[in-house]
Amino acid sequence: MKKLFGTDGIRGTVNEYPMVPEIALKLGISLGQISNKPKIVIGKDTRLSGYIFEYSLSSGICAAGGEVLFVGVLPTPAIAYLTKKYNADAGVVISASHNSAKDNGIKLFSSEGFKLPDEKEKEIEHKMFSQLILNSNTGKAFKMKNAKREYIEFVKKAVEYIDLKELKIVLDCANGAAYYVAPTILKELGAEVITLNHIPNGENINDNCGALFPKNISHLVKKNKADIGICLDGDADRIIVLDEKGNIVDGDKIMYICSKYLSQKNKLKNNTLITTVMSNEGLIKALKEENINVERTKVGDRYVIEKIKELGCNFGGEQSGHIIFTDYTTTGDGIISGLLLLKIIKETGKKISELLEGLEIYPQKLINLKIKEKKDLMDMPKVIKKIEEAEKELKKEGRVLIRYSGTEKKVRVMVEGKDLELVNKHVNIISEEIKKEIGI
Repeated sequence: MKKLFGTDGIRGTVNEYPMVPEIALKLGISLGQISNKPKIVIGKDTRLSGYIFEYSLSSGICAAGGEVLFVGVLPTPAIAYLTKKYNADAGVVISASHNSAKDNGIKLFSSEGFKLPDEKEKEIEHKMFSQLILNSNTGKAFKMKNAKREYIEFVKKAVEYIDLKELKIVLDCANGAAYYVAPTILKELGAEVITLNHIPNGENINDNCGALFPKNISHLVKKNKADIGICLDGDADRIIVLDEKGNIVDGDKIMYICSKYLSQKNKLKNNTLITTVMSNEGLIKALKEENINVERTKVGDRYVIEKIKELGCNFGGEQSGHIIFTDYTTTGDGIISGLLLLKIIKETGKKISELLEGLEIYPQKLINLKIKEKKDLMDMPKVIKKIEEAEKELKKEGRVLIRYSGTEKKVRVMVEGKDLELVNKHVNIISEEIKKEIGI
């Protein structure tokens, strides 16, 4: 049996295994059997291929006697919220997040709005490849016409209907799932919004826009004298920000600002931030000086959330822009994260650049390499040798991190240290050695 689920559900190129209608149908049948006549919420982003998987999944669910609630195009966190609100047994998001339109994916939420743990996904996989037995019971499907408005009102209430008057925002919707709800929320809260990439055509999602290309709106932030630039990804569970000078503010910097704010307000549970191994050492050092603890997990927002729950914390995130406030929601929400940053700006009277004072980010270089196979690093002695040489030269002021993507056939090579020249030197040396071994 081929493994279907990666770090963020099932994902791949459309009409290539596993992103084919047959797999979605089998998954639908399996979901339709998780309880007696289960209720399943299905939402999607703006990809054309969403129709394929939306109807394949619903066919399977209904064939197994389940009930489907279609909520249409909405951000991933909206599906998590609506799953819980509608008392559904599970939620399904059809999205490949930050990937291009040629890809798509399927990720699952529990009845409580949390991403499923690895063990539960394995159970579903096993069921999919076992004999699927159907009986005479068939289910129904319904379109939930008020889903967008319900999510909009939830977000506004979560941030206590903050007044955004006198704030100017440049918003890049990535031609994705938040193309309607994000500008609507900001405008209804009183902000002046300059909206970009909000006319999806099914093929332009993440296309040279959004959280993966924040530099593209830097000149507009400066030209319009905006207070902030907000860039969402295709399913709007990630956010990258630009300060008033047009400088990029990634997830690490957002977490620094929010951790300090929450700690000062005595709202940071256990005075601890949960983040991943990708977060910059400069962030860890700066928060330590503020007497804020940091706990790290492996890469993936689901693992951040698991650690938050395990340790009884309420805040965490990733350098990539997944920011998670469990006091408000059960998964990363780019819109809520942006609104909380705006709340901090309003309350403190400080600009984003001022809020970042005290944070020194170490030079960090990340290279993504396409590969032929995901080979164990211990089976590549020449690569190991290059890593050891790098760590020796970087000493205690740097580190090397090699990890395979959980959603793509790629390996990520990251080198970090105080000396930029050494960082660039070793990330290239290690990458070249990996290319010789398993590169395409």
